[in-house]
Amino acid sequence: MRKYLLLFSTLFLFAACGKSYDVVIVGGTPGGIMTAVSASRMGQSVLLLERTGHIGGLPANGLGATDIATRGATTGLFLEFVDRVYEYYVETYGPDSQQVADCSSGYHFEPSVASKVFDDMIAGCPSVRILTMRQFDSDASNLIMADGSIGAILVKNRNTGRIEKYRGKVFVDATYEGDLGAAAGVPFRIGREGMDEFHEPIAGKVYKYWRGPVGPGTTYEGDGTIQAYNYRLCLTQDTSNMVPFRKPEHYDRNEYVSLIDDILYGRHTGVRSMEVTPQQREANRDNILAGGRTLIPDDPWGVRKVTNMVRLPNGKNDANNQHMAFISTDLPEENQLWPTASWEWRDRFAQRLKEYTEGLLWFAANDGQVPESFRMEVRTWGYAADEYADNGNFPRQVYVREGRRFEGMYFFTANDAELPTSDRGNIHRDAVTASHYALDSHAHHKREEDRVHLDGFLSYPTEVYNVPYGVIVPKDVKNLLLPVPVSGSHIGFSTLRMEPCWMALGQAAGTAAALAIKGATSVQEVSVPLLQDELLKQGATLVYMPGHSPFDDDFMALQKEALSKASEYGNQ
Repeated sequence: MRKYLLLFSTLFLFAACGKSYDVVIVGGTPGGIMTAVSASRMGQSVLLLERTGHIGGLPANGLGATDIATRGATTGLFLEFVDRVYEYYVETYGPDSQQVADCSSGYHFEPSVASKVFDDMIAGCPSVRILTMRQFDSDASNLIMADGSIGAILVKNRNTGRIEKYRGKVFVDATYEGDLGAAAGVPFRIGREGMDEFHEPIAGKVYKYWRGPVGPGTTYEGDGTIQAYNYRLCLTQDTSNMVPFRKPEHYDRNEYVSLIDDILYGRHTGVRSMEVTPQQREANRDNILAGGRTLIPDDPWGVRKVTNMVRLPNGKNDANNQHMAFISTDLPEENQLWPTASWEWRDRFAQRLKEYTEGLLWFAANDGQVPESFRMEVRTWGYAADEYADNGNFPRQVYVREGRRFEGMYFFTANDAELPTSDRGNIHRDAVTASHYALDSHAHHKREEDRVHLDGFLSYPTEVYNVPYGVIVPKDVKNLLLPVPVSGSHIGFSTLRMEPCWMALGQAAGTAAALAIKGATSVQEVSVPLLQDELLKQGATLVYMPGHSPFDDDFMALQKEALSKASEYGNQ
């Protein structure tokens, strides 16, 4: 213990000047927010640095339909967030209101409500300081390190242009990109592994019908590509709260013309497209040109042809990329440089993606060659006027689905989320949360001739699994945790990368940071049983048990029993 006390003292001397905190977090994502809340509740002073003018990440920027396959698998601070959302709608509109029904027990919410709930959670933690418009550039020169630990970081105040220094005892990278971890020298991966490396299902280059089999061109070979990004839009048909789709300044009609034939011939990437005959497609064309709608099975119509809609309260919808479309709000390939690019490049791409998205919706609603019956339906939709009022009613953040993936103490692959190998499942002894979502990747390449779908766009089922502490812990940097750009393969990361899991890993990071500081130890040497005890006291679920919840009197005992019976699987 004495050597770590000396280490912390040395770091503070080495990083003299600059304000000091127990925990310094880069990234105001939900993972970063929950890190701040959990560390603060354990008595630590916390600094949360966010590059934009708003905290909240994607839930505050359109991702209002929570991505979780089994409700109850992930609890703790994530469940507190969900319950606060539900309470907001009950208190604001009444328990029998349509808004409460549409919030789906708190799992579906408007962006502005997510922002409010995050703000309220932080407001209850007076030891947390939030600084927005603070940019960390991923360069080793922006870190002060000694003996394998970070002593201080340098960030740019985007309002003043000045460089600011902040000291900490433990640092947390809660960015979607992994900028802090990379600057600290933690090894990382970008791109997708081939099936031969970890023997994961559907790894590498895959063309797969949506909810169907793989198709021609599939090789399962790895490469350096990453999955597409988009904006999660907030759309409505409520004319009293609707802003019409607008034509962007830089508009290129040629980017969207392939949509016309997709509409006329009912082309989509779903499994039922395998059944459609050429004669059916011609008949569909004739019907639409005569003013009708599509006759092709499972073919989305109108705005749903280019966006995947999930209803939210107050007549709003979370509009994501349409999974069964050859052209939608994703922009594959062009984001390839994002994970390691400068913020100058990222800002240019963000503007390009915004204008591409605006152009797509404008085209679908207004282009003269788009069938009139289709255009009429699209024009019944628009942006929600009371969301992002300071940003033209458009989301403020790109949906960065995958940036750097670090190589930590444990490397999570799809095999960790597959069907259980025993009656207790694939239980990690150092589990810090349970989670559940499909293996889920968006496209790596744009449309190609004679392919059944876009390369890399897939969903593959999993079972409820748990996540080991090691995925957020680097091997070497002694006072750094990585709850968002976690350690894993492309396909393994594709299920971890959902906000509920990131919130839970943020809670684990904040708790581990507090324990490391209190015990004057490195994050690698934090007592896992003590960490698990603290998380269980906070209502976290480490091993999912259907029919049991953290509110049960015997829940903690059952969780510990399950962990004690875990196989050596969790000690890889």
